[in-house]
Amino acid sequence: MDVSVARAIKYRYELLPRQMKVAARWLLEHPTDVALLSMREQARRAGVSSATLTRLAQRLGFDGFDRLKEIFAETIRERPKGFAGHAEESLARRNDQGDAALIYDTIHALRARLGDLVRPPAIAALAAAADLLVEARHIFCLGLRSSFPAAYLMHYSGSLLGSPTILIDGMGGTANDALRSVGPADVLLAVTVSPYTRYTMQAAEFAVARGAKLVALTDSELSPIAKLSKIVITVGTETPSFVHAMTPAFAATECLIKLIATKRGSRALEALAANEADLAALATYVLETPRKRKP
Repeated sequence: MDVSVARAIKYRYELLPRQMKVAARWLLEHPTDVALLSMREQARRAGVSSATLTRLAQRLGFDGFDRLKEIFAETIRERPKGFAGHAEESLARRNDQGDAALIYDTIHALRARLGDLVRPPAIAALAAAADLLVEARHIFCLGLRSSFPAAYLMHYSGSLLGSPTILIDGMGGTANDALRSVGPADVLLAVTVSPYTRYTMQAAEFAVARGAKLVALTDSELSPIAKLSKIVITVGTETPSFVHAMTPAFAATECLIKLIATKRGSRALEALAANEADLAALATYVLETPRKRKP
């Protein structure tokens, strides 16, 4: 997406009427569809009227929606060769029937979402987040419902690397207790995607009020947690499925873990070695299947 358009949307977002906010999020989260689909089809998918898209374009300084669409199309043409062609193919196959088509569309959508993570803004956000996490006194990891596995992965893998991670899981109703010690030297990594959980927002507000830095792993720079965050890492969740995809959030978390391991250097290697020794002493894993003795 053109950077100036994205900046204009974010600057004006809070002042937009409710339906225009819906349309604005559609533009930010579906740049390929904006470039390829008709305005009528985009309005249908976004759940707004065509007139709303036109008024939004005018609010952003364009004569009409067609000129705004051209800006998105120009951005698509600047991407690596083959991307637009793949997108067109995927759009055409949405009308197909059968298991193969559903699988193809899902994997293709995931590939597009994962591809977002190698663009310069995402790389910069991941690198900056890793720098904060490495220097943190404690890393509080929070994610509820479908976001929980990504938060747990950061806690588990981070602890293997010797990072001071604390998982906020609310076992026995103790979620609030975990944040009692949060302070300016700490970082809260919060994973949340639409629909955003109320407790995640409350915890984020509490941590920021205590001076902690907030890293948000979320689905949009317009999500409610983004405005509180020091760093926002955006991950796409939309696929041709009945549920949103958390694979991109997992991938972003794995990128953070690898960056942290590299930045911790020898400290990470020592922590991994110590963990492996403890796990071996506890016979945690089946390392070799015993062979059956011949009678």
